Amino acid sequence: MVAPKKGKNASAQSKPGRSLALILIAIVALTGGMFASGHTTPRLGIDLAGGTSITLRAVPEEGQESAINKTNMDTAVEIMNRRVNGLGVSEAEVQTQGDRNIIVNIPKGTNSKEARAQVGTTAKLYFRPVLATELSGAGATGTPSASETGGASDKATDKATDKASDKASDKDKATDGDKASGTPSDSASASATSQGRAASDALKADPSPSATSSDGASPSPSASASGDDATAKLQQQYAALDCTDKGARATAGDGSKPADSMVACGQNSQGQWQKYILGPAAVDGTEVDEAEAVYNTQTAAGWTVTMKFTDEGSKKFADVTGKLAQNQSPQNQFAIVLDNEVVSDPYVSQALTGGSAEISGSFDQEEAQGLANMLSYGALPLTFKEDSVTTVTAALGGDQLRAGLIAGAIGLALVVIYLLLYYRGLSFIAVCSLLVSAGLTYVIMSLLGPTIGFALNLPAVCGAIVAIGITADSFIVYFERVRDEIREGRTLRPAVERAWPRARRTILVSDFVSFLAAAVLFIVSVGKVQGFAFTLGLTTLLDVVVVFLFTKPLLTLMARRKFFASGHKWSGLDPKALGAKPPLRRTRRPSRPAAGPVDPKEA
Repeated sequence: MVAPKKGKNASAQSKPGRSLALILIAIVALTGGMFASGHTTPRLGIDLAGGTSITLRAVPEEGQESAINKTNMDTAVEIMNRRVNGLGVSEAEVQTQGDRNIIVNIPKGTNSKEARAQVGTTAKLYFRPVLATELSGAGATGTPSASETGGASDKATDKATDKASDKASDKDKATDGDKASGTPSDSASASATSQGRAASDALKADPSPSATSSDGASPSPSASASGDDATAKLQQQYAALDCTDKGARATAGDGSKPADSMVACGQNSQGQWQKYILGPAAVDGTEVDEAEAVYNTQTAAGWTVTMKFTDEGSKKFADVTGKLAQNQSPQNQFAIVLDNEVVSDPYVSQALTGGSAEISGSFDQEEAQGLANMLSYGALPLTFKEDSVTTVTAALGGDQLRAGLIAGAIGLALVVIYLLLYYRGLSFIAVCSLLVSAGLTYVIMSLLGPTIGFALNLPAVCGAIVAIGITADSFIVYFERVRDEIREGRTLRPAVERAWPRARRTILVSDFVSFLAAAVLFIVSVGKVQGFAFTLGLTTLLDVVVVFLFTKPLLTLMARRKFFASGHKWSGLDPKALGAKPPLRRTRRPSRPAAGPVDPKEA
């Protein structure tokens, strides 16, 4: 019998309970977290749970047919993907189809209406000065005034409550994030960091009918005021516009160019539609460098939206806000316009100079995040039209899932039968390790759904099934090393410890290659293939954890049991069945007589 060396191996052999306790604590903690979160099942992808499929077709602007190219289409896909991810939508697929179509698949269980509004809102984003605004449709007075102004918001993304400057209706306020006052009002200071030049025409456009200017005059757009018929036409469009009519909203502002004044619709926090006359675009959405929703703890503003502009955008924004601040409501507002619809109309009371600004109002987190997404990802390089929206059922995916699970169950059963026939008692350790690995995989997948948005799709299921073979392979490598040591004549306990270093190196190298392949596949692939790669990488990591913290310590404990230590014929470690030979022992050679003279007679 070969005694184990003192030191590292002896310590690992004598205290396997520590490793088993550690993995048990991890399993209990993860399982408790799963039940505490309320997500006790993995989140399913669109092919398993169903969802919504949106087909968008790229439409070039007049004279810019060459804009439909691979670069712009790829950029549009990236922006839409970021938009959807900004909503927390997981496993959404955004990919090109042909040379001018984009397919967006949104799985069931997410806010598909909000996601549809985000990806379907594909026109460019602009900041335009507000010249006039009033309620549209029922309840409208027909004459715009400051008291009738209100903030516009897209119901699906931005229900921000606006703060009115002279009556009870609320309106957004643009301020510097570091200098925001607690309660927006006409006297509230607005500041940001920006400097330079804006499109001066944006603030030189004629005001709307009866809109009171800062000096008390009531200028109105007319041919005599503007010098052409465009203003008169704009006035007629404004008077005729009924934003409560869906068709009218869809066509409002059609054909308008960034340098043109336009009419537009928007919805306020009370769900009422308002109509606007807006001046030429002062700032392009592409000049917003970053926007995010933040909770302002320094003031009572609550959730706010912060913006950072590019250098050119900073100059333009500083100039337009400086001019707007000199006017009275509603002409101290600028409208954030996306797809010719006003999504917000904050007001300013002084120039925002320096490069960043903050929009505050009665936002909740969802509303602030929606507006931030619009600002961050609102400037697509192309215009897209929604060709079709279809509901995808999970019937086909469900059938395929059942077939895949049946195949996986058959494969697992065959693996277990093989282990039972070949390894006998050792198969108990292998099956327990497989169960621990499966349990950890299930719990972690359930937790990854609400945390990082992971969704289980068919390729991911395939990755989990493939992982059964990877995990079983690690057990086989270790068991065969142990059996090799027994064939060399060693007893079980030292054989378990001597086999581990060699088996450990082989297992780590094998798992590293599998994980590297999964990582490369995840990086270079898109869509569902990433689900396969992610699951394969996750289960490979778990294989290392299970082998080190469960399989090896459990085998060390089992080696102390008489059933295994004595080499019972059903243990899978029977020395006779393995063809073990007794160890070679050094024997003394018989001594030879000392050399002497040879007897002549004997010779």
